Amino acid sequence: MARSGKPGRAMLRIWQIGLLLLVFLFWHVMTKPGLVPPFMFDNDRQAAFFFGEPLRVLERIWAWFVTDADIYRHLAVTLAETVMAFGIGAIAGLACGLWLALSPTASAILEPYVKAANAMPRIILAPIFAVWFGLGMGSKVALGVTLVFFIVFFNVYQGVREVSPVVLANARMLGASARQLLRHVYLPSATSWVFSSLHTSVGLAFVGAVVGEYLGSSQGVGYLILQAEGTFDINTVMAGILVLTAFALLLDAAVGRIERRLMTWHPKAGETEKL
Repeated sequence: MARSGKPGRAMLRIWQIGLLLLVFLFWHVMTKPGLVPPFMFDNDRQAAFFFGEPLRVLERIWAWFVTDADIYRHLAVTLAETVMAFGIGAIAGLACGLWLALSPTASAILEPYVKAANAMPRIILAPIFAVWFGLGMGSKVALGVTLVFFIVFFNVYQGVREVSPVVLANARMLGASARQLLRHVYLPSATSWVFSSLHTSVGLAFVGAVVGEYLGSSQGVGYLILQAEGTFDINTVMAGILVLTAFALLLDAAVGRIERRLMTWHPKAGETEKL
């Protein structure tokens, strides 16, 4: 019997959409002239100036996608940068994490350098990448890769190192080769760690793309947000943030879908709660 009190999927979606509508309603009320408490701002229009107006934000999004339809090339650039950074960073992190986890000598030698590189505030590398790779997509992808790589690397490294010694000993007693150990023991052990890191890395890949577009570009959603900030157009800024958030959630949902397909062997949360 499943734990009582947990809402079904349909009811969960209703609650989530209802909460979102409440947030927009609160936003609308707080930026409506005459409804803002007088002690918060000097005049009725200041709240709208600082936080935007949700209806105007939605109008901006509608114009971007329907009326003017001028966001698609910018969105395509940002999504391409994000997907490339996400893919390259994830694959590199997976490969390096497996290598160091399975090579104690290399791990001992490189450990201080890996920790030093991870401790570095990598956002400050954006101007350097702009010099190295130019103002095109290369510098944005490079920044995104540095943000994604270490998240995936450390999760894979930890997942492989935490393989049960008993399981390894039993597999070796049964004659498993190094390749079979990697395929049937190490990778399954690290899979849940990998997908946990991928969910976190989606947002960081977007951060790399957008920050790179901030520092120098002529296209991309980050470029649109930067242009709007230069003219104090807070509604367009908020619209860009909402668009990026929506597509980050879509990419995260795609990762979740792949996770469910590849981890059919893994017990679901609901199953572990059964009595």
